[in-house]
Amino acid sequence: MKRAPRRPAATRQRVRLTARLVAATVETACLMEARAPKPGNAHRGGDLPGLTWRDFVLSAAAVAEAFRRHPRGRVGRLTLAAVEATGRLVQTNTNLGIVLLLAPLFRAALRPGPGSLRQRLHLVLDDLDREDARLAYRAIRRARPGGLGRVARQDVRRAPTATLRECMRFAADRDAVAREYATGYDTTWRVGLPALERARAQGLAIDQAVVASGLALLAAFPDTLIARRHGPAAARSVRREARAVLAAGGPATPAGRALTERLDRRLRSPRRRWNPGATADLVAASLFVWLLTRASRMAKPRKERDAGPARP
Repeated sequence: MKRAPRRPAATRQRVRLTARLVAATVETACLMEARAPKPGNAHRGGDLPGLTWRDFVLSAAAVAEAFRRHPRGRVGRLTLAAVEATGRLVQTNTNLGIVLLLAPLFRAALRPGPGSLRQRLHLVLDDLDREDARLAYRAIRRARPGGLGRVARQDVRRAPTATLRECMRFAADRDAVAREYATGYDTTWRVGLPALERARAQGLAIDQAVVASGLALLAAFPDTLIARRHGPAAARSVRREARAVLAAGGPATPAGRALTERLDRRLRSPRRRWNPGATADLVAASLFVWLLTRASRMAKPRKERDAGPARP
């Protein structure tokens, strides 16, 4: 029996990004982020009070299914659908920041036309309107994130009078997710994604590479969730500790791993319980971009792969 001739590598087609595939990438990114033993975060085998591994598994499935059901949904609609779906399965806020970050990325990945993922993301962010803001505000109120407080301009308890990106710009100095909207995901592309790629190039297992990305993000900026709940001084002290861990080699060296475990114990101690949740949100966004970039590179013909790295 004759086999069909194999298609030459140079003519192999790219993987077509469907809503199902991109939603699966969303779920995978959420699970990879939640599984890795990042200091201070809940993870598999390391629950926190009110936050369990099971909660994050259910939340990841809920977000992916909500996104899959709204392949043409705008960012506000995706955000609200995902938060409502999560709320039907878990009783606590596990993923509001992740949903807010992944909704524009999901829409950008499926947006038709030329350009890299980040170029399409800029178009998505520029297209955000007041209805996106209204629905995103509903999602935020539904999730009830801790330490939110009240602000004078565009408070989430009132109807927004600006586009979602404009609202995020008002909050960019105090919230990591808002900063990404304002800057076109600068921290994701400049810190989180490169740290993940470096760790994998060093041969680190994926869980440890995710830890390395989280440490790089924690060292780059004070975690805004810790700052809201425990004050700016607490967030700055954690940033200094993360920098010390990286200076010792992070997950790539025995000394760095020992300091990583020590930082985890300190953040989890009953006296502190400082959860760098905003940093975890950025890790999830970095993982999503990394996964899509990897899929694009693996789908390219060999001659193109040899010419240089694919652009996400």
